[in-house]
Amino acid sequence: MPNLLLLGSTGSIGTQTLELVSEQRGAHRVEGLAANASWQQLVEQAREHGPRFVALTDASAAAEARRALPASVHVFGGRDALVEIAREADYDVAVHGVVGAAGLVPSVEVLRRGKTLALANKESLVLAGRALMHLARETGAAIVPVDSEHSAVFQCLRGESIGRVRKILLTASGGPFRTSTREELERATPEKALAHPNWDMGPRVTIGSATLMNKALEVIELHHLFDLEAERIDVVIHPQSIVHSLVEFVDGSVKAQLGPPDMRGPIHYALHHPDRAPCSLQGFDVGLFRTLTFEVPDRERFPALELGWRCVREGGDAGAVLNAADEVAVQAFLGGQIGFQDIARINRRVLDQRPGTGEDVAGVLRSDAAARELARIEIAAAALRRGNARSLC
Repeated sequence: MPNLLLLGSTGSIGTQTLELVSEQRGAHRVEGLAANASWQQLVEQAREHGPRFVALTDASAAAEARRALPASVHVFGGRDALVEIAREADYDVAVHGVVGAAGLVPSVEVLRRGKTLALANKESLVLAGRALMHLARETGAAIVPVDSEHSAVFQCLRGESIGRVRKILLTASGGPFRTSTREELERATPEKALAHPNWDMGPRVTIGSATLMNKALEVIELHHLFDLEAERIDVVIHPQSIVHSLVEFVDGSVKAQLGPPDMRGPIHYALHHPDRAPCSLQGFDVGLFRTLTFEVPDRERFPALELGWRCVREGGDAGAVLNAADEVAVQAFLGGQIGFQDIARINRRVLDQRPGTGEDVAGVLRSDAAARELARIEIAAAALRRGNARSLC
């Protein structure tokens, strides 16, 4: 019975993982749960699953959890809580569903211990992919992707040589604005951007799906996971979200992994890798699968997409800078400071000014901090232009 550590247990990935654990009683034991500030939800999870360790990065939330849980449960609290639980808990597999750059250092700790990292935190590889892949090889740790697209590629490549791959095609739903005009995109509101047609995800990922920045970050993640150059990575719009990715081989053969748009599928695969285990998840359904369509992405309407390939070609801290700028810009858009199309513009401008501090973990964290400050400056300028435009109207 493998022991599990859930980083981000109260988020979308964490709650769906616990659904699978509850459904398959006896297949896994929950050793640790970690979240940011949702202590009531985490306490409920702990009472149901009985972990020996929990962690909350919000110190006051951790204090509340200590009062609510028995003394037998060790509670880590504060900024370093995720790293501490990753270092101290006795687990075999860490399911990492934390969103954002905050997930990088816990990923390092899991890999340093030689554990299996079931990775939904794409930012870890976007920021420091070269360093993390080297660390995994050094310690014998396994990185099993949980993003549906990368899980699909991972499954399609089992038993295959990466040298025989002509290209990999990441599928993208196109988000809520797939058919919107440029003028409509300029007027897009947070409410409309958060209304994803297929997936139930957190706000940062959902906005990234709307801008296609999420797919740009996945291009960088794919590059590091499978050591692929930019020329062998492509993106195709697939509105139904049934085909999760495709691998085209040098002989023209194409493998694809299909399934309903349900994140429990790739999570379940990662929990049982390298085996496959029975579960109740839906498979083929003629109603869902009967119409599968594909489109070429419009890079003019969605300029964020091109930034992914740019980061792969430039290397260094480019991924860290792009991710940091996007995290700050998305929050500014959700807060009404900037427009929807400003997100990609700000990301490009910050990338143009990237500090170039290197690819090691310490270097990319410095670049992350610098890029956030640059993004705030660009946001202030964009907000000023936006205010002036409104006053002229």
